[in-house]
Amino acid sequence: MTQPILGESNSDFDHNAPGEPLVSDEIALPFPILCARIHERVTAFLKEKNVSSRVQSVQEQTRISLGVIAEALERFSLPEISLSYNGGKDCLVLLILYLCALHTAGLTRSTPNNFESNHHEPIQCVYIQSAHPFTEVEEFVASSVKTYSLSLVEYAKPMKAAFADYLHDTPSVKAIFVGTRRTDPHGEHLKHFDPTDHGWPKFMRIHPVIDWHYVDIWTFIRQLKIPYCVLYDRGYTSLGGTTDTHPNPALLCQPTTPHLPKTNNSNGATNGTINGSSTPKFRPAYELMDDYEERLGRDK
Repeated sequence: MTQPILGESNSDFDHNAPGEPLVSDEIALPFPILCARIHERVTAFLKEKNVSSRVQSVQEQTRISLGVIAEALERFSLPEISLSYNGGKDCLVLLILYLCALHTAGLTRSTPNNFESNHHEPIQCVYIQSAHPFTEVEEFVASSVKTYSLSLVEYAKPMKAAFADYLHDTPSVKAIFVGTRRTDPHGEHLKHFDPTDHGWPKFMRIHPVIDWHYVDIWTFIRQLKIPYCVLYDRGYTSLGGTTDTHPNPALLCQPTTPHLPKTNNSNGATNGTINGSSTPKFRPAYELMDDYEERLGRDK
């Protein structure tokens, strides 16, 4: 596992990267065209030369992750594969890589009997919802379903029970892509392919981004100009629920109160004013550098 490259400023991003967002939530592209566009953008990113050491590191991690996904597509059929998606930054990167790999493998084409309707194998996803979800997260997940043509099943219950119900409701699924990284809780000893632990519903967990660092995730998102949940621009760095997730104190730029504000609503009132009163301001999530500060805004 490589060490994160710290201390590089925003100037380290390649200003020659494509200028327009990767996708738009206003116009849903046909699935094959969407995947071709993503593949083109990722390929262009991997071919970039004379870039910073951080970008070089992310290029290498991208190649490794695409190789893991390609192996998964050889070991499992599309009906056997799903993706755990909650709108967060890590699973967003994983989704983009997955769609890129589907294009490479020629798995985005319309089926012969449904060419005119542009039918394709569904991108199966499971969304395990927080007990107290942010409105912004719910809206971003809904937007993702439309933008990326996801077949998403949602469960509002603890993770083990949610996966058990999902496998019962979708019995074809044998493997699930998960956006866990090495510094996440319980991520330290995971491999790219890991069967679930004893006592859990049985499926293969696939971790293509397990060795990505926090700064790698944001470098990829910003280089490819991937739209993301608006909470990240308000100082949130790890998204849970409204009762246990707050803006990251490491990103506080104008402290106005002695304690970190705990917002139990989703009106985004962490940057600006409320009823004429000044509120603390936070820098965006991509300005954080330390993996181990990522969860400082989480109560658990």
